[in-house]
Amino acid sequence: MSEPFAAQGELKLRPPSLIYEMASKPNHYPEAVHPAYIADMKRVVILGRGASGKSTLAVSLGEITGLPVIELDKVFWQPGLVARRRDQWVAIQERLVAEERWIMDGDLGPYDAVEIRLRAADTILFLDFSLLRCAWRAIRRSRERADFWWWLLTYHWRGRPILMEAIANHAVDADLLTFRNPEALRRFVAEVARESRPE
Repeated sequence: MSEPFAAQGELKLRPPSLIYEMASKPNHYPEAVHPAYIADMKRVVILGRGASGKSTLAVSLGEITGLPVIELDKVFWQPGLVARRRDQWVAIQERLVAEERWIMDGDLGPYDAVEIRLRAADTILFLDFSLLRCAWRAIRRSRERADFWWWLLTYHWRGRPILMEAIANHAVDADLLTFRNPEALRRFVAEVARESRPE
C-alpha cells in the first residue's frame, strides 16, 4: 500500500479524494482549502495522537459550523474507565453515524473500531503533531494512566500506521486533511470561520 500522506506542503491525489497537508508556509494554505469544500463538511472525524487537541478543535468547529459535536471518549469509557466490548462499540457508533450531520472527535487506539465512522465520514482531520508537543499537553492537562503513556509513546510506529491503513481502506470517499503544526490548524479554523459567516 502506498503511503497516504503528501510530503510537507505538497498536494497529491488519492482517488477519489484530495489529501491536503497544511504546511507552515502561508503560500501553501490558500490552495489547500476551497470555500466550496468547507461548505460540504457535514460528517467530520477528528483523529490524532493523545493530547493533540482533538476535542478543542471539535468544539471550535462545532461552534462555527453548528454541527453537533460528539466526544467519543465520553461515549466509549464506562465508569471507572472500563472499556466497552468491541461489539458494543460497533453498535453504538453505527447509531451515531446514522445521523446526517456531526463532528466526532477521538482516537481510542487499540480499543477502537474506527472503520465504522471512517466509512460514514466526508471529512477526516488528522492532527499529526509531534510526541513532544502532545506529551507536554498531556502533562499540563491531567494525570494519565500508564496505558495512555504507552499508546502516546508508541503511536508513531504502532498506532499511526494502523490508522493510516484504516483510512486508506475505509475512507476512500472522504477528504483527508493532515495538520503537522498548530499554526496550520489555526489558519484552517480561521478559514472555516470566514466561510461560515452569513453574507
